[in-house]
Amino acid sequence: MRQVRTIRYREIADELRARVDAGEFAAGRLLPSESELSAQYGASRVTVRRALERLRDEGRVDARQGLGWFVATERIRQTLGRLATLEDQLAASGIRPERRILDFAFVPADDRVRAILRTDQVLRVRRLNLADGEPFAIVTVWCPAELGQELSRAEVERSPFYELLPVPLAGATQTIAADAASPEVADLLGVRSGSPILSCERVTYGEAGDPVLVSLHLFPAHRTEFVVEMAEAEPSIAPTGLRLVE
Repeated sequence: MRQVRTIRYREIADELRARVDAGEFAAGRLLPSESELSAQYGASRVTVRRALERLRDEGRVDARQGLGWFVATERIRQTLGRLATLEDQLAASGIRPERRILDFAFVPADDRVRAILRTDQVLRVRRLNLADGEPFAIVTVWCPAELGQELSRAEVERSPFYELLPVPLAGATQTIAADAASPEVADLLGVRSGSPILSCERVTYGEAGDPVLVSLHLFPAHRTEFVVEMAEAEPSIAPTGLRLVE
């Protein structure tokens, strides 16, 4: 019986390896769950997990707690030390960026956006960003209606807001937190509902110091990482810029 199980897990590993190498599962994409693979191959989860672990030892797949198994890929690094677009950072890493507009509308501002932008009417644009053809981020941008009134859906799909706004920009504040993917977000990002994601809120300011954009970026946690360069050390119990959120 032990001999049969050994042969079976190797057979499953060989088939999964062939599927990965053939591109059935793109880099960073989730594999079917262990229970789904068990049903597909008519094997126990223990046998399937052993096959997956064999592929992990080869560097073909990886796993994260709360996420599942996925095709191994390098995380995309984003530097937080300067004001830059997501597309610029992807392109600088040799990755082909692409954006798809999901929603473009002038709407009443919700309470949080109204408090930040100090306006009642905003242009809200929601888009899906892709990296080499694979979902990488869901981005929602809110812009005061008076600044966005001349913009079209085609323009914001083609160019970032930073290039389209009629005001010079001075900088931004970004807040990063951990979250779990809702069913809608999970479907767009190609992950399972409840999977860990990174939620990044950015407030961008004009030269006069007034906030001109609010944006919310949602990233699958296994595909991205943020890098902060700290020029000098300070006597502190925590790195400068970090705070606890209750």
